[in-house]
Amino acid sequence: MPTIFETTVTAVGPEAKGMLEGANMIILFGEGAPADLAEYCFTIDNKNLSGSIRPGGTVLINDKSFPITAVGEIVEKNLNNLGHITIAFDGSKEGSLPGTLHVSAEELPDLNTGTLVKIID
Repeated sequence: MPTIFETTVTAVGPEAKGMLEGANMIILFGEGAPADLAEYCFTIDNKNLSGSIRPGGTVLINDKSFPITAVGEIVEKNLNNLGHITIAFDGSKEGSLPGTLHVSAEELPDLNTGTLVKIID
């Protein structure tokens, strides 16, 4: 299974973990996120996507697997251009918002500075 995206969390906004706990989602954003958005984001150091993100792929966070269930229509574009996607841990089969990647999760991940995030096909 090839890795099509790999990044490391370089900063955690003060509201980022609250989004995970309260809304079951995380927001990833490359360096230079707008200040009002950055406080809700996990800042990442890479935006180089090397393949297509599809249902059936997997998001790995600290080696915990989260199967991809739906991919919003602009997820790949936003990830390549801004390092920005929302990952919703809701198992939805229908993409709710164009920039949201949906995954199924038995438990929510714990993200901190240094956390490794991968997408494999």
